[in-house]
Amino acid sequence: MSANGKTLQEIYRQPDVWTKCLHLLQTLDIDALVRDRQPSRTEWVFVGCGTSYYLAQAAAASFTLLTGRLARALPASELLLFPALALPSLDVFPVLISRSGYTSEILAAAEILTRKKIEFLALTCDGNELAESTGRVLQLPVKEESTVMTASFTSMLLAMQFLAAKLAGKEDFLAALGRLPATVEALLGKYGTQIEAFAKHRFEDVAVLGQGALYPVASEVALKVMESSSSYAQFFHTLEFRHGPKSIIDDRALVIGLISDASAAQEIKVLGEMKELGARTIAVVNRATPEAREAADLLVALDSPLPSLALLVAYVVWGQLLGSYVGLSKGLNPDEPLNLTRVVTF
Repeated sequence: MSANGKTLQEIYRQPDVWTKCLHLLQTLDIDALVRDRQPSRTEWVFVGCGTSYYLAQAAAASFTLLTGRLARALPASELLLFPALALPSLDVFPVLISRSGYTSEILAAAEILTRKKIEFLALTCDGNELAESTGRVLQLPVKEESTVMTASFTSMLLAMQFLAAKLAGKEDFLAALGRLPATVEALLGKYGTQIEAFAKHRFEDVAVLGQGALYPVASEVALKVMESSSSYAQFFHTLEFRHGPKSIIDDRALVIGLISDASAAQEIKVLGEMKELGARTIAVVNRATPEAREAADLLVALDSPLPSLALLVAYVVWGQLLGSYVGLSKGLNPDEPLNLTRVVTF
């Protein structure tokens, strides 16, 4: 595998980063973070921008499924511009997410919540102003030099899944999260070079498909392709792609299917249909069925006994790699994506 450049190195190092984060999380003082804001008593609302917003969506889905209590996700801009719609009730526990801790919209959201006397949790890697704005802080030991978020996304999502499982008393799920680093480490050695070779094809349209908790992961995969390779990518619920969007399909299109265990048969049919229409296809699946192999030009099989929800971060890694390798194939530098900075401020 080729891992030149900061971004690629940080993608390949993620299993080690997750192990460090899991060690920290096992020492976490849940009572100090949550206190009177248990999901059984109040609604959790996850707030972020860009990649952190897709993280918020995946975290909300994980909380809902693990705790049995509805959680929501919001882009910070909605809280700033339409607060009455974003927070119709003040009986909420927001989780503000920012890798850097000084994203302008997140800090503005923190100010609004402070004025409304709404306590919130800060989820961050670097800390900075966000960590100083609240007494409830979860800061992870993730240091990224690259512009695009890779290990920070997966690690903060892992942390929110860990927290949800702790609150729900799901010890089996916590044990499954502990086995993730070794699982993905082995897969990186197997599929990294295949992704690198596949990325040398030229694509004019990229569509990333996912359902359920994998839909926000599909959103993040599409964003990584855009950020790292200056390629236009879109994301859709898998079955919704049949209802109009498939009109973009021809031999210059790439369709990536993040296939869930629960609805694999239906989702693989969609991917197979797109291949028949001329698209190149990538399928990321847990189980490599004959139907999945037939529908995919490139098949990434996780082949894991872990619960599907515990595998979310294992699905996103391949999109991170694809984006970087497509960027390199176009003569770009994924470490310096066009028009982007590490932190968005205003």
